[in-house]
Amino acid sequence: MTSFDRRDLGLLLLRLGAGSVLVAHGTQKLFGWFGGSGLSATGDFMESVGYAPGKASATAAGLAETGGGTLLALGLATPAAGAAAAGAMGGASAVHAPNGFFNQSGGYEYAASLGLTSAGLAVTGPGRLSLDHLLGHSVNRGWMVPVAFAGTAAVTMVVVGARNKRLRREQEGDQGELFDEEAVPYG
Repeated sequence: MTSFDRRDLGLLLLRLGAGSVLVAHGTQKLFGWFGGSGLSATGDFMESVGYAPGKASATAAGLAETGGGTLLALGLATPAAGAAAAGAMGGASAVHAPNGFFNQSGGYEYAASLGLTSAGLAVTGPGRLSLDHLLGHSVNRGWMVPVAFAGTAAVTMVVVGARNKRLRREQEGDQGELFDEEAVPYG
């Protein structure tokens, strides 16, 4: 029989805490639970902050948060779960970054904390009080960590990069004309 130590208990607490928060956050987007807006309104919000198409972006974020959070809490497929949740929080951090760090000012503190916790769990592993351990770590191999993070980083960079490009185009479109041709006398 395997004995459990305080590290295993600590990892279980981190997984349950972060996973539960992520599930609640994701189901707000997907289903409107816990005072959330639901998919349609969240899609409109996502569109307004540059993630287009909005409903598809809301669905992807909600699934990454809900699915990643559920798997983290269970300690199942921990590398993929942590990477997916960290990627979703990277996208959220991009939205909040202009407001600074602290959450009280609308900053990225909350998203960064959830993302870093998820990433840390993906790297560390779930501990022995987990489904990964129970299943012999069949979906929690060492090679899966860099693969999961590489895939998530690539997708997150493409999505956030497209958002930033879209926002730059909108800002450029808001500028007036540089010269008023009718006001310039010729000759």
